Amino acid sequence: MALKVAAVNSSRAAAAVATQDWEEDLVVVREYDEEKDKVAVEEMERRCEIGEGGKPSLVADLLGDPICRVRHFPSHIMLVAEYGEKGEIVGVIRGCVKTVTRGNSVYVKLAYILGLRISPSYRRLGIGKKLVQKLEEWCKQNGAEYVYMATDCSNEPSINLFTRKCAYTKFRTPTMLVHPVHAHYKPLGSGIAIVRLNPRLAESIYRRVFANSEFFPKDIDNILCNRLSLGTFMALPRKCLPKWDPKTGTLPPSFAITSIWSTKQLFRLQVKGVSMLTYACCMASRVVDAWMPWLMLPSIPDVFRKFWVYFLYGLHMEGKNASRLMKSLCAFAHNMGRDDDGCGAVLAEVGQRDPVREVIPHWRKFSLSEDLWCIKKLGNANDGSNERCGSSDWMKSRPSSRFLFVDPRDI
Repeated sequence: MALKVAAVNSSRAAAAVATQDWEEDLVVVREYDEEKDKVAVEEMERRCEIGEGGKPSLVADLLGDPICRVRHFPSHIMLVAEYGEKGEIVGVIRGCVKTVTRGNSVYVKLAYILGLRISPSYRRLGIGKKLVQKLEEWCKQNGAEYVYMATDCSNEPSINLFTRKCAYTKFRTPTMLVHPVHAHYKPLGSGIAIVRLNPRLAESIYRRVFANSEFFPKDIDNILCNRLSLGTFMALPRKCLPKWDPKTGTLPPSFAITSIWSTKQLFRLQVKGVSMLTYACCMASRVVDAWMPWLMLPSIPDVFRKFWVYFLYGLHMEGKNASRLMKSLCAFAHNMGRDDDGCGAVLAEVGQRDPVREVIPHWRKFSLSEDLWCIKKLGNANDGSNERCGSSDWMKSRPSSRFLFVDPRDI
Protein backbone atom coordinates (compact mmCIF):
# COMPACT_ATOMS: atom_id res chain seq x y z
CA MET A 1 0.00 0.00 0.00
CA ALA A 2 2.84 2.42 0.91
CA LEU A 3 4.60 1.76 -2.40
CA LYS A 4 1.35 2.32 -4.29
CA VAL A 5 0.83 5.67 -2.55
CA ALA A 6 4.44 6.68 -3.27
CA ALA A 7 3.94 5.85 -6.97
CA VAL A 8 0.76 7.92 -7.14
CA ASN A 9 2.47 10.86 -5.45
CA SER A 10 5.44 10.63 -7.82
CA SER A 11 3.18 10.61 -10.88
CA ARG A 12 1.18 13.55 -9.57
CA ALA A 13 4.27 15.66 -8.93
CA ALA A 14 5.82 14.76 -12.28
CA ALA A 15 2.63 15.69 -14.10
CA ALA A 16 2.46 19.01 -12.30
CA VAL A 17 6.00 19.92 -13.29
CA ALA A 18 5.59 18.70 -16.86
CA THR A 19 2.50 20.84 -17.44
CA GLN A 20 3.91 23.76 -15.43
CA ASP A 21 0.93 23.52 -13.12
CA TRP A 22 3.09 23.69 -9.99
CA GLU A 23 2.10 26.66 -7.85
CA GLU A 24 4.11 27.64 -4.81
CA ASP A 25 0.95 29.06 -3.22
CA LEU A 26 -0.36 25.52 -2.94
CA VAL A 27 2.35 24.79 -0.35
CA VAL A 28 1.44 25.79 3.20
CA VAL A 29 4.04 25.71 5.99
CA ARG A 30 2.70 25.36 9.53
CA GLU A 31 3.69 23.99 12.90
CA TYR A 32 3.68 20.22 13.38
CA ASP A 33 0.58 18.82 15.07
CA GLU A 34 1.46 15.49 16.67
CA GLU A 35 -2.07 14.13 16.76
CA LYS A 36 -2.83 15.13 13.19
CA ASP A 37 0.53 14.74 11.41
CA LYS A 38 2.50 11.96 13.09
CA VAL A 39 1.54 9.08 10.77
CA ALA A 40 1.92 11.14 7.58
CA VAL A 41 5.32 12.51 8.65
CA GLU A 42 6.64 9.05 9.47
CA GLU A 43 5.50 7.75 6.09
CA MET A 44 7.07 10.70 4.25
CA GLU A 45 10.38 10.25 6.06
CA ARG A 46 10.42 6.53 5.27
CA ARG A 47 10.19 7.41 1.58
CA CYS A 48 13.15 9.75 2.00
CA GLU A 49 15.30 6.95 3.43
CA ILE A 50 15.03 4.58 0.47
CA GLY A 51 18.56 4.20 -0.92
CA GLU A 52 19.21 5.01 -4.55
CA GLY A 53 20.08 2.14 -6.87
CA GLY A 54 20.39 -0.41 -4.11
CA LYS A 55 23.32 1.44 -2.50
CA PRO A 56 23.95 0.95 1.23
CA SER A 57 22.13 3.48 3.36
CA LEU A 58 21.89 4.39 7.02
CA VAL A 59 18.28 4.76 8.15
CA ALA A 60 16.95 6.13 11.41
CA ASP A 61 14.06 4.98 13.54
CA LEU A 62 12.82 7.89 15.68
CA LEU A 63 10.93 5.49 17.95
CA GLY A 64 7.55 6.99 17.15
CA ASP A 65 8.56 10.55 18.04
CA PRO A 66 9.29 12.71 14.94
CA ILE A 67 10.20 15.66 17.14
CA CYS A 68 12.64 13.73 19.35
CA ARG A 69 15.80 15.34 17.94
CA VAL A 70 14.84 18.81 19.21
CA ARG A 71 12.66 17.86 22.16
CA HIS A 72 15.54 18.23 24.64
CA PHE A 73 16.07 21.92 23.83
CA PRO A 74 14.04 24.35 25.98
CA SER A 75 12.91 26.28 22.88
CA HIS A 76 12.16 24.13 19.84
CA ILE A 77 9.75 23.68 16.95
CA MET A 78 8.98 21.41 14.02
CA LEU A 79 7.35 22.68 10.84
CA VAL A 80 5.63 20.73 8.08
CA ALA A 81 4.93 21.66 4.47
CA GLU A 82 1.64 20.46 3.08
CA TYR A 83 0.58 20.56 -0.55
CA GLY A 84 -2.80 20.81 -2.23
CA GLU A 85 -6.36 20.77 -1.02
CA LYS A 86 -5.90 17.43 0.75
CA GLY A 87 -2.96 18.76 2.74
CA GLU A 88 -0.44 16.08 1.73
CA ILE A 89 2.70 16.47 3.86
CA VAL A 90 5.68 16.84 1.50
CA GLY A 91 8.38 18.28 3.79
CA VAL A 92 9.49 18.77 7.39
CA ILE A 93 12.12 20.77 9.25
CA ARG A 94 13.16 21.03 12.90
CA GLY A 95 14.79 23.87 14.76
CA CYS A 96 15.71 25.17 18.19
CA VAL A 97 17.17 28.23 19.89
CA LYS A 98 19.86 28.10 22.57
CA THR A 99 22.39 30.40 24.19
CA VAL A 100 26.04 29.56 23.46
CA THR A 101 29.49 31.15 23.56
CA ARG A 102 30.93 32.75 20.45
CA GLY A 103 34.37 32.89 22.04
CA ASN A 104 35.98 34.97 24.80
CA SER A 105 33.18 34.10 27.23
CA VAL A 106 30.65 36.09 25.18
CA TYR A 107 27.20 34.52 24.88
CA VAL A 108 24.81 34.87 21.94
CA LYS A 109 21.43 33.41 21.10
CA LEU A 110 21.90 30.86 18.36
CA ALA A 111 19.36 28.88 16.36
CA TYR A 112 20.09 25.41 14.99
CA ILE A 113 18.36 23.90 11.95
CA LEU A 114 18.21 20.14 11.51
CA GLY A 115 16.09 17.32 10.14
CA LEU A 116 15.12 18.98 6.84
CA ARG A 117 13.38 16.38 4.69
CA ILE A 118 11.55 16.80 1.39
CA SER A 119 9.53 14.01 -0.19
CA PRO A 120 11.45 12.61 -3.21
CA SER A 121 8.47 13.36 -5.47
CA TYR A 122 8.51 17.06 -4.60
CA ARG A 123 12.17 18.04 -4.61
CA ARG A 124 13.65 21.00 -6.55
CA LEU A 125 10.35 22.86 -6.33
CA GLY A 126 11.35 25.45 -3.71
CA ILE A 127 9.76 23.66 -0.74
CA GLY A 128 13.04 23.33 1.15
CA LYS A 129 13.77 27.04 0.82
CA LYS A 130 10.27 27.91 1.99
CA LEU A 131 10.64 25.70 5.07
CA VAL A 132 14.00 27.26 5.92
CA GLN A 133 12.64 30.79 5.55
CA LYS A 134 9.63 30.07 7.78
CA LEU A 135 11.85 28.50 10.41
CA GLU A 136 14.19 31.53 10.31
CA GLU A 137 11.20 33.76 11.02
CA TRP A 138 10.41 31.69 14.12
CA CYS A 139 14.08 31.86 15.18
CA LYS A 140 14.10 35.66 14.95
CA GLN A 141 10.87 35.88 16.92
CA ASN A 142 12.58 33.86 19.65
CA GLY A 143 15.55 36.22 19.82
CA ALA A 144 18.16 34.30 17.80
CA GLU A 145 20.98 36.45 16.43
CA TYR A 146 22.53 33.70 14.32
CA VAL A 147 21.34 30.43 12.83
CA TYR A 148 23.46 27.48 11.72
CA MET A 149 23.15 24.03 10.23
CA ALA A 150 25.45 21.01 9.91
CA THR A 151 25.82 18.61 7.01
CA ASP A 152 28.22 16.20 5.37
CA CYS A 153 30.72 17.99 3.09
CA SER A 154 29.61 15.69 0.26
CA ASN A 155 25.92 16.62 0.57
CA GLU A 156 25.86 19.01 -2.38
CA PRO A 157 22.05 19.48 -2.55
CA SER A 158 21.94 20.59 1.09
CA ILE A 159 25.00 22.82 0.76
CA ASN A 160 23.61 24.48 -2.37
CA LEU A 161 20.24 25.10 -0.75
CA PHE A 162 21.70 26.83 2.28
CA THR A 163 24.68 28.67 0.76
CA ARG A 164 23.29 29.65 -2.65
CA LYS A 165 19.57 30.06 -2.00
CA CYS A 166 19.41 30.95 1.69
CA ALA A 167 22.63 33.04 2.05
CA TYR A 168 24.45 30.87 4.60
CA THR A 169 28.23 31.00 4.89
CA LYS A 170 30.56 28.04 5.34
CA PHE A 171 31.81 28.54 8.87
CA ARG A 172 33.48 25.65 10.72
CA THR A 173 34.57 22.13 9.70
CA PRO A 174 34.80 19.89 12.77
CA THR A 175 35.83 16.26 12.50
CA MET A 176 33.41 13.41 13.21
CA LEU A 177 35.22 10.37 14.61
CA VAL A 178 33.50 6.98 14.70
CA HIS A 179 34.68 3.79 16.38
CA PRO A 180 32.65 0.54 16.21
CA VAL A 181 31.98 -1.34 19.44
CA HIS A 182 33.84 -4.65 19.33
CA ALA A 183 32.94 -7.92 21.02
CA HIS A 184 36.11 -7.75 23.15
CA TYR A 185 36.98 -5.28 25.90
CA LYS A 186 39.68 -2.69 25.38
CA PRO A 187 42.48 -2.43 27.96
CA LEU A 188 42.43 0.77 30.01
CA GLY A 189 46.14 0.99 30.62
CA SER A 190 48.11 0.53 33.81
CA GLY A 191 48.47 3.21 36.46
CA ILE A 192 45.31 5.05 35.38
CA ALA A 193 42.28 5.73 37.54
CA ILE A 194 38.88 6.63 36.08
CA VAL A 195 36.43 8.39 38.38
CA ARG A 196 32.86 9.48 37.85
CA LEU A 197 32.16 13.16 38.55
CA ASN A 198 28.88 14.45 39.89
CA PRO A 199 27.03 16.87 37.56
CA ARG A 200 27.81 19.94 39.66
CA LEU A 201 31.56 19.30 39.62
CA ALA A 202 31.46 18.44 35.90
CA GLU A 203 29.62 21.70 35.18
CA SER A 204 32.21 23.70 37.12
CA ILE A 205 35.09 22.10 35.19
CA TYR A 206 33.42 22.55 31.82
CA ARG A 207 32.61 26.21 32.42
CA ARG A 208 36.28 26.75 33.23
CA VAL A 209 38.00 24.85 30.41
CA PHE A 210 35.52 25.82 27.66
CA ALA A 211 35.06 29.47 28.68
CA ASN A 212 36.80 30.77 25.54
CA SER A 213 35.51 28.12 23.16
CA GLU A 214 32.75 28.44 20.58
CA PHE A 215 29.28 26.88 20.83
CA PHE A 216 29.52 26.09 24.56
CA PRO A 217 25.88 25.96 25.81
CA LYS A 218 24.86 28.15 28.71
CA ASP A 219 22.50 25.43 29.94
CA ILE A 220 25.26 22.82 30.29
CA ASP A 221 23.78 21.92 33.66
CA ASN A 222 20.58 20.76 31.97
CA ILE A 223 22.56 18.62 29.53
CA LEU A 224 24.59 16.93 32.25
CA CYS A 225 21.44 16.13 34.23
CA ASN A 226 19.49 14.89 31.21
CA ARG A 227 18.38 11.25 31.35
CA LEU A 228 20.27 10.59 28.09
CA SER A 229 23.57 11.63 29.65
CA LEU A 230 25.20 8.56 31.19
CA GLY A 231 27.69 10.51 33.27
CA THR A 232 30.93 12.48 33.23
CA PHE A 233 34.22 10.66 33.72
CA MET A 234 37.78 11.77 34.42
CA ALA A 235 40.97 9.79 33.83
CA LEU A 236 44.02 10.72 35.88
CA PRO A 237 47.24 9.04 37.04
CA ARG A 238 46.39 6.66 39.86
CA LYS A 239 49.17 8.11 42.02
CA CYS A 240 47.49 11.54 41.81
CA LEU A 241 44.09 10.30 42.96
CA PRO A 242 44.75 10.46 46.74
CA LYS A 243 46.20 13.97 46.39
CA TRP A 244 43.31 15.45 44.44
CA ASP A 245 40.51 17.06 46.41
CA PRO A 246 37.72 18.32 44.11
CA LYS A 247 36.40 20.55 46.91
CA THR A 248 39.43 22.84 46.59
CA GLY A 249 38.44 23.81 43.08
CA THR A 250 41.82 22.89 41.64
CA LEU A 251 42.24 20.42 38.80
CA PRO A 252 44.74 17.54 38.78
CA PRO A 253 48.06 18.38 37.03
CA SER A 254 47.23 15.75 34.40
CA PHE A 255 43.75 14.60 33.43
CA ALA A 256 41.31 13.83 30.62
CA ILE A 257 37.56 14.33 30.83
CA THR A 258 34.48 13.45 28.80
CA SER A 259 30.75 12.97 29.18
CA ILE A 260 28.75 10.22 27.48
CA TRP A 261 25.37 10.69 25.77
CA SER A 262 23.29 7.69 24.66
CA THR A 263 20.78 7.72 21.81
CA LYS A 264 19.17 4.51 23.09
CA GLN A 265 15.96 6.26 24.12
CA LEU A 266 16.18 8.83 21.33
CA PHE A 267 16.57 7.02 18.02
CA ARG A 268 17.99 3.83 16.50
CA LEU A 269 20.07 3.41 13.36
CA GLN A 270 20.27 0.57 10.87
CA VAL A 271 22.41 -0.15 7.79
CA LYS A 272 20.46 -1.41 4.80
CA GLY A 273 21.23 -2.31 1.22
CA VAL A 274 24.62 -4.03 1.62
CA SER A 275 25.58 -7.04 -0.44
CA MET A 276 25.37 -10.57 0.97
CA LEU A 277 29.17 -10.81 0.76
CA THR A 278 29.65 -7.68 2.84
CA TYR A 279 27.10 -8.87 5.34
CA ALA A 280 28.76 -12.28 5.64
CA CYS A 281 32.24 -10.78 6.14
CA CYS A 282 31.04 -8.40 8.83
CA MET A 283 29.16 -11.07 10.73
CA ALA A 284 32.09 -13.50 10.46
CA SER A 285 34.43 -10.92 12.00
CA ARG A 286 32.01 -10.53 14.88
CA VAL A 287 31.75 -14.27 15.49
CA VAL A 288 35.53 -14.70 15.58
CA ASP A 289 35.92 -11.72 17.92
CA ALA A 290 33.25 -13.11 20.26
CA TRP A 291 34.74 -16.60 20.31
CA MET A 292 38.35 -15.47 20.78
CA PRO A 293 38.25 -12.09 22.54
CA TRP A 294 41.83 -12.44 23.76
CA LEU A 295 43.00 -11.86 20.18
CA MET A 296 41.36 -8.41 20.28
CA LEU A 297 40.52 -8.60 16.60
CA PRO A 298 38.72 -5.54 15.18
CA SER A 299 35.15 -6.52 14.31
CA ILE A 300 32.03 -4.91 12.93
CA PRO A 301 29.00 -4.91 15.25
CA ASP A 302 25.64 -6.05 13.96
CA VAL A 303 24.66 -2.75 12.39
CA PHE A 304 22.22 -4.60 10.13
CA ARG A 305 19.72 -4.64 12.96
CA LYS A 306 18.70 -1.52 14.85
CA PHE A 307 21.40 -0.12 17.12
CA TRP A 308 22.18 3.02 19.07
CA VAL A 309 25.37 5.00 19.62
CA TYR A 310 27.28 6.65 22.43
CA PHE A 311 28.34 10.24 21.78
CA LEU A 312 31.34 11.63 23.66
CA TYR A 313 31.06 15.34 24.42
CA GLY A 314 33.07 17.78 26.49
CA LEU A 315 36.34 16.05 25.57
CA HIS A 316 39.33 17.83 27.08
CA MET A 317 42.80 16.91 28.28
CA GLU A 318 45.66 18.66 30.07
CA GLY A 319 49.08 17.88 31.47
CA LYS A 320 51.80 15.28 31.06
CA ASN A 321 50.74 12.04 29.35
CA ALA A 322 47.30 13.56 28.71
CA SER A 323 47.06 11.69 25.39
CA ARG A 324 47.40 8.35 27.16
CA LEU A 325 44.73 9.37 29.66
CA MET A 326 42.32 10.35 26.87
CA LYS A 327 42.85 7.05 25.07
CA SER A 328 42.12 5.22 28.30
CA LEU A 329 38.94 7.25 28.74
CA CYS A 330 37.81 6.39 25.21
CA ALA A 331 38.50 2.70 25.92
CA PHE A 332 36.37 3.02 29.06
CA ALA A 333 33.49 4.47 27.00
CA HIS A 334 33.90 1.66 24.45
CA ASN A 335 33.66 -0.95 27.22
CA MET A 336 30.50 0.70 28.54
CA GLY A 337 29.03 0.32 25.07
CA ARG A 338 30.26 -3.29 24.93
CA ASP A 339 28.21 -4.02 28.07
CA ASP A 340 25.15 -2.20 26.69
CA ASP A 341 23.88 -4.80 24.22
CA GLY A 342 22.76 -2.96 21.11
CA CYS A 343 25.29 -0.12 21.23
CA GLY A 344 27.00 -0.19 17.84
CA ALA A 345 29.48 2.67 17.88
CA VAL A 346 31.14 5.41 19.91
CA LEU A 347 31.15 8.84 18.25
CA ALA A 348 32.91 12.11 18.96
CA GLU A 349 33.03 15.43 17.11
CA VAL A 350 35.84 17.90 17.76
CA GLY A 351 37.42 20.98 16.22
CA GLN A 352 40.11 20.68 13.56
CA ARG A 353 42.76 22.23 15.85
CA ASP A 354 41.74 20.48 19.05
CA PRO A 355 44.61 18.27 20.34
CA VAL A 356 42.20 15.45 21.20
CA ARG A 357 41.49 15.05 17.47
CA GLU A 358 44.75 13.14 17.02
CA VAL A 359 44.20 10.99 20.10
CA ILE A 360 40.62 9.67 19.90
CA PRO A 361 40.57 6.10 18.51
CA HIS A 362 38.47 5.84 15.35
CA TRP A 363 38.05 4.03 12.06
CA ARG A 364 38.90 6.36 9.21
CA LYS A 365 36.51 4.61 6.82
CA PHE A 366 33.51 5.41 9.05
CA SER A 367 34.61 8.90 10.11
CA LEU A 368 34.25 12.33 8.48
CA SER A 369 37.44 14.36 8.31
CA GLU A 370 35.32 17.45 7.68
CA ASP A 371 31.75 17.93 8.78
CA LEU A 372 30.44 21.26 7.49
CA TRP A 373 28.74 23.89 9.63
CA CYS A 374 27.15 26.82 7.79
CA ILE A 375 25.98 29.97 9.56
CA LYS A 376 23.88 33.04 8.85
CA LYS A 377 23.33 36.27 10.73
CA LEU A 378 19.66 36.97 11.23
CA GLY A 379 18.39 40.50 10.71
CA ASN A 380 16.78 42.64 13.38
CA ALA A 381 18.85 41.28 16.27
CA ASN A 382 17.57 43.61 18.96
CA ASP A 383 19.78 43.03 21.96
CA GLY A 384 22.98 44.46 20.47
CA SER A 385 25.27 41.90 22.05
CA ASN A 386 27.82 42.23 19.26
CA GLU A 387 28.13 45.96 19.87
CA ARG A 388 28.31 45.54 23.65
CA CYS A 389 31.23 43.14 23.45
CA GLY A 390 33.06 45.47 21.08
CA SER A 391 33.57 42.71 18.58
CA SER A 392 32.93 42.34 14.89
CA ASP A 393 30.47 39.99 13.32
CA TRP A 394 31.00 36.43 14.61
CA MET A 395 30.84 35.12 11.05
CA LYS A 396 33.90 37.18 10.10
CA SER A 397 35.96 36.61 13.24
CA ARG A 398 38.69 34.01 13.69
CA PRO A 399 38.15 31.32 16.34
CA SER A 400 39.35 32.57 19.73
CA SER A 401 40.20 29.05 20.90
CA ARG A 402 41.28 25.67 19.54
CA PHE A 403 38.27 24.14 21.29
CA LEU A 404 34.80 23.77 19.83
CA PHE A 405 32.07 22.37 22.03
CA VAL A 406 29.62 20.06 20.26
CA ASP A 407 26.24 19.92 21.97
CA PRO A 408 25.12 16.25 22.20
CA ARG A 409 21.55 17.36 21.54
CA ASP A 410 22.67 18.40 18.05
CA ILE A 411 23.44 14.89 16.79
